[in-house]
Amino acid sequence: MSGPQESGVFTALRTQLQGAASEFAGGPDALEGILLGMVDDVDRAVREPLEIFPVCHHSPASALAMARRLREKQPKVVYLELCEDMAPLLTELRNCRLPVAVQAFAGEIDGFPQEWAPLSVVAPITEASAEYQAIAYALDTPGVELVLVDRSSDHVFQWDRANTSEAAETDGSPAEAEEAPKSEEAALHGEAVGVEIGDLRPRFAELEEHLLRHGKVRHWSEWWHQYVEVPLGDSDHDTYRQVMFLIGSLFRRLAPGDGSRVRVDEDRERYMWTRMREHLEATGTDPEDCLYVCGAFHAASRVEEFGVHGRSGAFTISPRTATTWQYGLIPSSHAAIEAQFGLAAGSVSIAATTWQKSLTRTRVRPYRLEGQAGARKSRANKALPAGSAAQAPATDRLTGFLHQPPVLDSVDEAELLGWSVDIVRAARRNGYLASTADAIAVFETSILLAGMRDRAKPTPYDFQDAAVTCIEKDSVPGRRDVRRLVEIMMGGDRIGQVGYEALPPLARDVYDRLEPLGMKLQQRGVQRALLDIAGRPELEACSDVLWMLRRLMPAAAARPIMGERRLGERSIQESWDLALGTHQRALIELGYEGVSLEQVLEQRLRREAYGPRATTAGVLAAIEDTLLYLRSGRLADELGTHALKVLAAERSVDGAPEVLRRARALLAYYRTSRPELPAWIESFVKTGYAHYCTLLPTAFRDEDATVGQVAAMLGFLFSMESLALSLGCDRTQLELAVAQSHPDDPSKTALLWAAQVQLGTLSRAELRSRCAELLDNPLVVPSYPRYLNGFVHALEPVPGLADVVVEAVSNAFGRLPDAVLLPWLPLLITTLRKGAADLAPLLIREAGRIFPGRLPALDAWIPPWRMPQEDPFAASRAQRTATAPVGAALLAARPATCDAVAELLGCEDGWQQHDAPARPGAPLLSAHPATCDAVAELLGCDGGWAAAGDTAVAGAALTLRHPATAEALEPLLADR
Repeated sequence: MSGPQESGVFTALRTQLQGAASEFAGGPDALEGILLGMVDDVDRAVREPLEIFPVCHHSPASALAMARRLREKQPKVVYLELCEDMAPLLTELRNCRLPVAVQAFAGEIDGFPQEWAPLSVVAPITEASAEYQAIAYALDTPGVELVLVDRSSDHVFQWDRANTSEAAETDGSPAEAEEAPKSEEAALHGEAVGVEIGDLRPRFAELEEHLLRHGKVRHWSEWWHQYVEVPLGDSDHDTYRQVMFLIGSLFRRLAPGDGSRVRVDEDRERYMWTRMREHLEATGTDPEDCLYVCGAFHAASRVEEFGVHGRSGAFTISPRTATTWQYGLIPSSHAAIEAQFGLAAGSVSIAATTWQKSLTRTRVRPYRLEGQAGARKSRANKALPAGSAAQAPATDRLTGFLHQPPVLDSVDEAELLGWSVDIVRAARRNGYLASTADAIAVFETSILLAGMRDRAKPTPYDFQDAAVTCIEKDSVPGRRDVRRLVEIMMGGDRIGQVGYEALPPLARDVYDRLEPLGMKLQQRGVQRALLDIAGRPELEACSDVLWMLRRLMPAAAARPIMGERRLGERSIQESWDLALGTHQRALIELGYEGVSLEQVLEQRLRREAYGPRATTAGVLAAIEDTLLYLRSGRLADELGTHALKVLAAERSVDGAPEVLRRARALLAYYRTSRPELPAWIESFVKTGYAHYCTLLPTAFRDEDATVGQVAAMLGFLFSMESLALSLGCDRTQLELAVAQSHPDDPSKTALLWAAQVQLGTLSRAELRSRCAELLDNPLVVPSYPRYLNGFVHALEPVPGLADVVVEAVSNAFGRLPDAVLLPWLPLLITTLRKGAADLAPLLIREAGRIFPGRLPALDAWIPPWRMPQEDPFAASRAQRTATAPVGAALLAARPATCDAVAELLGCEDGWQQHDAPARPGAPLLSAHPATCDAVAELLGCDGGWAAAGDTAVAGAALTLRHPATAEALEPLLADR
């Protein structure tokens, strides 16, 4: 665009700068264009009919100049560089204690990438800022309108989409060596995008490095304090405006011209001037009665839309996306502002202290919102007559300011001495061995450092360096170093608070429901709450709220000390550490998601269960939380039905241990709390049984599937088998799945053997013999610990093998060589601790049952597995070869067997005396031999009929004619 028409106000300054540029560069070049362009920018901004007030964010000099100008001009309309959609929330600032931040929040987004969610934009406000002075004036002065003209929160992400990565590169400066605060207060803004009024910092890295080096300062905050804040603190309005215009123009002209950030800045300026012209045309307000508050960087704008007479109609404001934004106030702090906007640690606290000192020195009466927490009561503002708003003709104040020598303030010895004494006192309280000599050393060193840096009066930064040098020396005895102690002494990290009236409905509801605790929950810090639910039943509702807060908020916000919440269990006493005041931001952001804790929790549980990455274990966890916190059977049934679909779609066994644990817990809860199981859990057991049977052969061969995961699958199949079979599942499917499993890993092989024992296809004796063969094979001995690892995990699906596992571990300790045993011991311990921590008590109990309890008995103790095993049927086989009287003795010794057979055969005559002449049993057997043959076939006995030596006794005839039948029936029917 063509340059603006020049006025004669800055003719002398232009001439001097042109001559200086020619002398310095040897002729016209880019330097002359930059210098004269800066003067043109100042001239153009000064001549604008709508008064522009340039500011720097959190600058005491800007705030002081703003308070002065507002009382002189009394504008009727204040245009403020702030997101236009945040305007309705500014009235709630009177219910807060500054600093706080105005926040726009979007949890569910539409029109942006989903990975960006949630979106958050914050605009921090402190009392020592020009924007707060403008807000307080406009809200409390009758007849004054406050209009926010900057882009909306939605446009922040629309325009900055491509600027995110580039801005991080262009903003940083290699010369900036500022310590980023890592305290909890520094994270009050979270990951929100910051919107600051008056972004005034060099975007040209070499320029910032040059200013810091020649200014003999360490970081930008110190340079600004020394060379801008102090000189402009007592300047008049015209001088302040022209100097700020000049600084903004310098930083703007030396900024990279092809960056996306510059394009966004120009679009913001077009946006703001378009909004202001629209408001002026709609209301008919005279520009002379308005005041435009913006950053000095934007005040020296060169876009064609600049000014009330700028070009109109060329810039089109894009529509907002369909994203729904919610607005609120969140607590902020000095550390959070410094961390978010890249300021030096302690700079905002020093600015707050400078603001208070400036008010005392200049006697300027600042604006404060009526009812502001922590503010003094002030008289109501009264508008001045309309004539006082006229703007005086611009005069050249910039030339005089640039020519005047720096003001050498004399050393305020009383103030510096007070600082020195205070820092030594604070250092002693924090463990430093500081003395009066250190206070004197700090005093003298501060003056020495100021002199070395061409300053007559030490600044707070000089004093901070001197204190670190003289007191800290080489160690930090406590958790605070001297630099942090100086920051605290200079004002500390002030943390704001949002008042009850400004909180969203959910936050107010939480405080109301926790009121029976009788605690001041809005205060910062940790408070201990004791809940005697048995003595005071009304506290049970408070317990429900606290457990939901525990589920929804950061862990430190509500931490249980005593008491727990499990399925089917309720605590009668609880103890909590509460820090809701410290985590007020998290509580406020919960209010953006719903109007009650129950609603927010239900929404989150649904998102977790129905999300694209939801797993079966995650859905079961959501069901468990639903029963624990909401007690909602409806939602639990709905999520349970969805769990069936998720389980059927899974093709891996990664979540099998968690599925087993949660499914067992839910099944036990429903069995004890309801007369019948819900339909969804019955279907889940049936589906899970078939699902894991299908995946079992693949999991045994899959190298990615761990032995713990396969053991969890078998645990689900065996523990849920009885219920699954009663619901119609087929056990043959499990038998086929085990038969088709052929693992290569030793631990999984041992797990397969345990499953075969449980199914009955492998006897315990055969399992013991296989373990013995492993120890006898020298090629397999190094892998034997891996087999034991599988046996330990086998206790999950087959806990009855505890004695075999103890035997296997004992044999390993007794027979493995030291070269194999000693490296394996740490693996065994870590395996039991990580993967089988809940199985270790089972092994310990079994070992305590088997091993002797006293040391003297150990020498004579013989392990049970080394004792000779007795054959339970040895006596029966001896009876088989005996004569008829021996068979009669067997029946006499075990009459229950014969009674059971008689009942099966329908014989109701009963036993007869030995001397009775008739024996009806023998004729019955002789007349119906097919009966005994059928029983023998049923029992699988193929011994055939034996020779009957005496048929007088029916029982003897049965025994002698078919001895195998009698032997098989004896253990089978003994209980009858």
